[in-house]
Amino acid sequence: MVLGISPDKPSALKKFKEKFKFQFPLLSDEDKSAARQFGVLKEKSMYGRKYMGIERTTFVMDAGGKIAAVISGIKSDEHAQAALSALKAEK
Repeated sequence: MVLGISPDKPSALKKFKEKFKFQFPLLSDEDKSAARQFGVLKEKSMYGRKYMGIERTTFVMDAGGKIAAVISGIKSDEHAQAALSALKAEK
């Protein structure tokens, strides 16, 4: 099962899901409580300005629901392949 979680509003997630034709649920975490629990709310910097933002992260869970792999800290265009590799390794 694949789930996406984002701090965006449900209406924005609906448009995003339709635009990219995702076949999996996108869940809204507007208060960032899930981001805090999973430790993905991090200090970021853009144009010298620091702010708290979400670090793109994929958690691969095993059949028992335990975290088997964490993919983070890599470029967005490499992220999907790293996640697929982790899924294949888990099987």
